Amino acid sequence: MSLLRRQLNTNITNNIETRDINELKSKTGNIYESIAIIAKRANQINISVKEELHNKLDEFATHTDSLEEIHENKEQIEISKAYEKMPNPSILATSEFLEGKIYYRKNEDTDLFH
Repeated sequence: MSLLRRQLNTNITNNIETRDINELKSKTGNIYESIAIIAKRANQINISVKEELHNKLDEFATHTDSLEEIHENKEQIEISKAYEKMPNPSILATSEFLEGKIYYRKNEDTDLFH
């Protein structure tokens, strides 16, 4: 299932919400570690969304694009608009983190702050 379809089926809003820092901290014991995990997941989501979007738009790509073809390609415009309406990857990653959907390993041997 495509990422777009999964996001359309969830109830995540596009609006930024205030989050409780203590709730984020409680998952890992360290607010900075929690934010680092969310940021890494947001980057993963962003890359997969870009790849998916480019693959879908490549279906419409032709080497002889003319001005008429650009104005007539409504399917391509609709796909782009659907992806623009998706929540920001940071919002999605934060939601996944708080719901416990992100797997991460805590390495006790490594000190993050040398």
